[in-house]
Amino acid sequence: MNRLRRPSWLPIDPYIVLLLGTVGLAALLPARGAAADVASGASTAAIAFLFFLYGARLSTREALDGLRHWRLHATVLVCTFVLFPVFGLAARALVPVLLTQPLYQGLLFLTLVPSTIQSSIAFTSIARGNVPAAICAGSFSSLIGIVLTPLLAAGLLGSSGGGFSADSLFKIVLQLLVPFLAGQLLRRWIGGFIARHKKILGLVDRGSILLVVYTAFSEGMTRGIWHQVSPARLGALLVVEAALLAVMLVLTWYGGKALGFGRADRIAIQFAGSKKSLASGLPMASVLFGAHASLAVLPLMLFHQMQLMVCAVIARRRARDPQEVPDTVAESAAHMVQGQPQDRVLR
Repeated sequence: MNRLRRPSWLPIDPYIVLLLGTVGLAALLPARGAAADVASGASTAAIAFLFFLYGARLSTREALDGLRHWRLHATVLVCTFVLFPVFGLAARALVPVLLTQPLYQGLLFLTLVPSTIQSSIAFTSIARGNVPAAICAGSFSSLIGIVLTPLLAAGLLGSSGGGFSADSLFKIVLQLLVPFLAGQLLRRWIGGFIARHKKILGLVDRGSILLVVYTAFSEGMTRGIWHQVSPARLGALLVVEAALLAVMLVLTWYGGKALGFGRADRIAIQFAGSKKSLASGLPMASVLFGAHASLAVLPLMLFHQMQLMVCAVIARRRARDPQEVPDTVAESAAHMVQGQPQDRVLR
């Protein structure tokens, strides 16, 4: 069975179940006192290690090789870092009628994080789109997002996002950018090792993110942050996020057509330009929001599951379109996607 077809028959990401279980554990048994200090230190180290691995995995050369298709990549970047944030800022009008201020901050942060890599590739492949373009677009977004997401968050969220200051920006550089650059610099020597042990390191990735989530939600519980959220507010958040995803899916598909892109390219634009990365966003939020990270990551967690379910349906329908994909694109897709691990759809 083709691993990349997992989203079509299992629309609920098992990792979301683990994340929700971790949230439940933090609600029942939050880390307190000395245990909280240990968890916080371990979380900080885990975030640095995560971004080191991200840097070691991303092929800068592969991304640069895709510059010849710069119009497509520029379109995806505009969708990710311009259109999404514009809609996020517009959602400010929904406070306090539908959203509380903390939930709105989390929604706005969601619009600032980079696109996914593996899930964009997976759905583009299922839909018979331009997979090499999806790979490069996701890589560009991740590379740029390491710097751009914290800067956008500092500028758009300001002090309401958890107290951005010179010290906060220093932590961002130290915990996110420095490990990422170190991974990029060492990729030449450790890239082979990482490729050979990608399954084990994938488990380390996910375990680290679970630790980050547990630490953030534990701190939120001890500070009483969750008393600010009601089921009605969560329902309103889901409706807002569904509308946001629908608008971006429509804009990326018909906008690609208006810009003169072919079907295969439009598929890559739609799946890469409408997604947000849970794997990058969770650790970033922990650094950016501190004690308020639990509410900040909630919209991203919900949006992640929603985008997987909706895009799985769209990818299956695109695969049944009568248009034929050129052999060269199909062959490139098969070659580029071969071996992508199932458990990396999280990104």
